[in-house]
Amino acid sequence: MSGNGHPDNTSPLPATRYPVVSWPESRQGAEERKRAFPFRFPRDPRHMGGKFTVKENARRLLRFFYFERRLSHGLGSWTLAIPEFEVKLETGRHIFYHGDAARTLRERLNEQEQSLKIIDGYRDAEIDRFIEEMLSAADAPELLVGVHQVAGRALATAYRHHIDDTCPVTDAPTGRALRKILVDYEPMLAWADAAISAYIEGGVDESRLAAWRWHLQRVLGSIGGVTGAGPRTEAPKLRSEDTPYVRGTVPVRDSRFATFKHTGDYDVGDGQERFPKDSYENLRLRFIRTQRDEVDAIEAFGTFLWDIRFMDFQAEYDLARITWDEARHTEIGHRSLLAEGYDPFEMPNRLTGSTCRGPMEPAYAMAEINLFGEVGVLKTINSLIDKAREENDALLAHIADFIRSDERTHVKKGQHIIKVMTNLGSQELEQRTRELFTECLVSLGAVTKDMDLFTVSREDLEQLVGE
Repeated sequence: MSGNGHPDNTSPLPATRYPVVSWPESRQGAEERKRAFPFRFPRDPRHMGGKFTVKENARRLLRFFYFERRLSHGLGSWTLAIPEFEVKLETGRHIFYHGDAARTLRERLNEQEQSLKIIDGYRDAEIDRFIEEMLSAADAPELLVGVHQVAGRALATAYRHHIDDTCPVTDAPTGRALRKILVDYEPMLAWADAAISAYIEGGVDESRLAAWRWHLQRVLGSIGGVTGAGPRTEAPKLRSEDTPYVRGTVPVRDSRFATFKHTGDYDVGDGQERFPKDSYENLRLRFIRTQRDEVDAIEAFGTFLWDIRFMDFQAEYDLARITWDEARHTEIGHRSLLAEGYDPFEMPNRLTGSTCRGPMEPAYAMAEINLFGEVGVLKTINSLIDKAREENDALLAHIADFIRSDERTHVKKGQHIIKVMTNLGSQELEQRTRELFTECLVSLGAVTKDMDLFTVSREDLEQLVGE
């Protein structure tokens, strides 16, 4: 036995800075109480200790936040220019995934005594340079390579490493926040890989995508990776230096679609009536088609997100969420047409709204879709749901019930978003929006000058553009 009462072969570890004062009878009593305790709960395997101080933790999280915010902005800016239906729809979903990741990181940073003003005001010129180059993609396949296979994969890897390296006990909230984000990342990155494979199998040059991937990886390496702490490589020549990125203004569709923009009336766009104008069959099919055609609302809200970037984080977040909702509505319409026995692509797609909104200042474009489109839906959807239930039309009653709840939320959120976009009063904003859309509709041939109208009425605009 050693002089301190411990067996020689089990000597305690070297003393820490502070001595341990423990009495044998107290320790023996604790052991006896533990033996008598009847429950054997799972042992917590976590160990104390991590690589990061609060300051370094916050530095990295702030960069993660900024990357996520910029990815949400950037995807929004491309929504008009993506032709392929599935990619445009999925992008609407991913805009929200990145926006929600930004919100999660923002909340964690705020918990670590970072003020929201400082967080929201954070800018990083190096990250902006990478994002600008990524958005300078030649087409949608290159965009997916940059967003997902370069930036997305680098972020997912950094999140997993951060979870491993931060203290799992003292910094447990950060680990949980990053795990929540990765729940969305796993299917998002898997989808992107499959989509890029589909492009290659369909004839897109794989070597071009590989070259773009390598180029963007070098750009990311030149800024120390997503953490900024990695080794820095020499920056390559940037495409965006020669031609700065500018978002698209024209809505595009893939070759499966027949489209029209000269009218908001489906019967006119189709060239003939499918059902009598005032019949229930006509009303229900028009509603379903309108949902499928909310592919243009993905474009609208995604574009607004880009156009008001950095003006107000809550407005950005709400726009990202609404964009996801509109992607779901598009999906609902597409699947409902299938359930009704149609090939969705036999239904010509109405481009009137996106064609007018694309080049327009965001406040007026937002006013059109919020004050006229969504409010117009709420005026009629209650009676449509009641009629669907009377007719025992389970499909329409089901989808319209959920869409109604979304549109109510959108109208409320839209009020804050519009206030961020403009200082105009509601009457002035509405009047100017009607004037601009009248000009656009006249140019498209959707209304004619011989209608002898200074501007189309609210009701006509709701009917002509309808969301």
